[in-house]
This record gives sequence, structure tokens and C-alpha cells, in this order.
Amino acid sequence: MNHKKIILGGLLAFALSTTTSVHAAVSAAEAARLTKDLTPFGAIRDGNGKDIPKWTGGITEPPAEYQRAGQHHPDPYKSDKPVATITAQNMDSYSPYLTEGLKALFRTYPTTFKVPIYETRRSHSAPEWVYKNTFENATRAVLGKDGNGISGAYGGIPFPILHESNERQALEAIWNHLTRWRGIFVTRRAAEAAIQRNGEYSLVNSQQEVFWNMYNPEIDEKGLKNTLFYYLSFTISPARLAGGAVLVHETLDQVKEPRQAWGYNAGQRRVRRAPNLAYDSPIAGADNLRTADDTDMFNGAPDRYDWKYVGLKEMYIPYNSYESAQAGLKYSDLLGISHVNPTYTRFEKHRVHVVEANLKKGARHIYSKRVFYIDEDSWNIALIDQYDGRGDLWRVSMALLKNYYELPGTWTALDVFYDLQARRYHVQGLDTEERSTLVFTDEVPDRRYFSPQSLRRRGKR
Repeated sequence: MNHKKIILGGLLAFALSTTTSVHAAVSAAEAARLTKDLTPFGAIRDGNGKDIPKWTGGITEPPAEYQRAGQHHPDPYKSDKPVATITAQNMDSYSPYLTEGLKALFRTYPTTFKVPIYETRRSHSAPEWVYKNTFENATRAVLGKDGNGISGAYGGIPFPILHESNERQALEAIWNHLTRWRGIFVTRRAAEAAIQRNGEYSLVNSQQEVFWNMYNPEIDEKGLKNTLFYYLSFTISPARLAGGAVLVHETLDQVKEPRQAWGYNAGQRRVRRAPNLAYDSPIAGADNLRTADDTDMFNGAPDRYDWKYVGLKEMYIPYNSYESAQAGLKYSDLLGISHVNPTYTRFEKHRVHVVEANLKKGARHIYSKRVFYIDEDSWNIALIDQYDGRGDLWRVSMALLKNYYELPGTWTALDVFYDLQARRYHVQGLDTEERSTLVFTDEVPDRRYFSPQSLRRRGKR
């Protein structure tokens, strides 16, 4: 079955329950806006008449310098220079366009933290078949019970046009992030590091492989069977961790069917279930600076929070972050004592969907509130403000976005997690000292490839 197919109307003929009137999809007339004033992913095509340009299709062809799969990405905007640099001293002049998390980073590191501002390049793009599936999803996709899952969507963004119903609007935006386009099958060899207050760190190198079942060309929406993706990671170094592996089968509705996870310990040569790899479980490899549901900015079930859609706002977010992922960049140059070296970061003004999540009464999580800033063009969460149980801003997460033009599609180059109270931070996705970066293929692996039985063979030292 060709993955460039379009979902046909008869494919999703399913009976909706009594929630139909509450969670109905948008009308055909509304969906038609995706070919007119809105982009295929539902963003406003027009700019703001000042510093946000009109979307004209994004990057659709790799630059000439890009010649092989896995090559580090040449910067298509390498001639751009900063138009401004925001510091602790002038941040008030830019305050309306700064998240509370960025403001806190300026206050915490007033002499070193900087935000270089560049010309806004609306570089996001996706394959035509993903656009077409997104168009079909617009009139069919619905939220599941209490927003804990979705149905009627496959091979594209489920909710390119958000409904004007506050909590529902917020949940639709979050589900767009969870199901966004990132290829079909990807392999990445990369490192992560927890940077201590004195700047010291040690690297954990691993290889990750992900099969995005949401974009599986061999099935349709019914064939998803509540599986969003399959994830496999095995540790390469340091020696004390080498050979260990983690396998995840990610479900769409994790309240109905919890995430399935297994771990392999090379020393014990045993595969064990990992039932607690969810919500605010601490991630040991991140030195507990990241929770399980911090991974990929946010993942898993949304059921422990009350959701609120704040609005579409213009904000400075990390974008076109090619410099931070350039081949040969030394980790020691990129990883500063308190934060990533600003020399290698790039921020642009983009419109973002602002979504707020407040912990439900009686629910447990280390974050009492989270505020998400979601790129309108790609539905990637770019920045997050996270608050502790006292209501104080505690952590700031950021995804340094760029277009992987060989797909094409927008995803993160690096994920950075700052702990303002501990004054430490964690970075995922370091690969500039590796021989290659991500490799995307249209391969559909045998399901046995992602089986618990395969862990021992894949993870051995």
C-alpha cells in the first residue's frame, strides 16, 4: 500500500457514541479553509505585516550541500545575522514576546544568558500526502472520552482547525503535538548529558529507533489498534550502562490501555516490564532533571490535568536551529556552565498556541502547572514553563526546532531542560560529534523487531 494515499471517506465509517454532538469534527466548509487562508496544517497563511512573513510552502528541497541520508544538515540560512540580541538588561523592551520561562532564565543568569533574534523564516513543510490526510482528518477526527485519546485520524495532523471550546481546544492542540509528522521510521545515534552547577558533565550515548505507527503506510485508521509508535533505545556508553535497552509500545489512549514498556539489564541479562515509565517518573539518565512525560516536551496521557486554551500569541521561540547541530561542533563548546551557549542558538518570532495545564484536585504530579507554547506551523511544542507544588516557576524546557528537509518536516535538533532552582540542566539529542545524524526511511519493520524477545539480542554488550 502506497504511503502517499489519501484516506477515503468510507474508511472511517464508524459509529460515534453520545459524545458526537460534543466532540464532532469540523464541517467541510471549515475544512476548506486549509486550502485558502490557512496552511495545510491549520496555521494562518498571512504574516503580521511586520516581522512574521506569509507562509509560502516552507523548505521543500534540500540545499545542494546536502547529499546523503544521515548527513548533518547544512544551514540554509547561514548568511543570516541577528537583528537583535535580548539580554537581562534590555529584556523589558521585548517582554510581551517572551515566555515567563525565558524571563526567569535572564534573571537567573543575568550576565551570560542571551537570546539572539533572527529574521523569521517560516520553513516548516511536509509531504503532500501528509497534507491531504490532514485535510481528510479535519472532518473526521474526534477526541475520545475525556480527551484521553483520539479516533478518526491517520497519517496526518488530527485537528488542523481547533474548535472554539476552551478545554477541547487545548486538548486538540496537545494531541496535534503528540501525533505530529516526524517521518515513518527513524534511527538516531546521539548523546545526552546532565550539566552540573560547575559545568561538569558525563555523556550517555545511545541509539534510538522509532517507528511512527500513526504514519504506517501499510494500515489505515482502524489498523492503528491504539498504538501510536514503537520506540527502542539501547545504550552504547559509558561502559557501566552499555548494553542496556528500553522498549516502549506507545498507546493512543493510555487511560484505556497503559503504555507498555520493558527494560533490559545487560549485567543480569534479563528483560523486565517497566510499569512505572509514565507521568512524573524520574529519568535516571537525565540525573532526574526530566520526568517521563517531559520527554519529547510532552508525551503520554493528559488525564491528570485540567486543560485551558489561552490563545494564539506572537512569541520568540527557538527555530531553524541548524547552528546548534552543525557537524563537528564540540559538545564542550555548546554546553555552557549554566545553559547552552547562546552563540549557537537562534530565536525567531512566530505565532504559537498557548495551552495551560493545571493539576487536577487529588491528582499527583511534581508539576502543579505547565504552560505550553506550540508552534502554529508544525504543532511542535517549542517552550514550556513548569511550576512546582507551591506555584513557583521551577523548570523551563525548550525544543530547538529545525526543518529536516530530507523528509521534509519540522522536529527538534536538541531538547534542553533547565532546572532554575537546582541551577542544572539536561540536554538530549547531542550528535554533532557523531559521524551521522538522524536517518529517515519509509521502512515498515516486522513487529517482532519491536518485541520484548528482541531486547536481549539487541541490547547485549
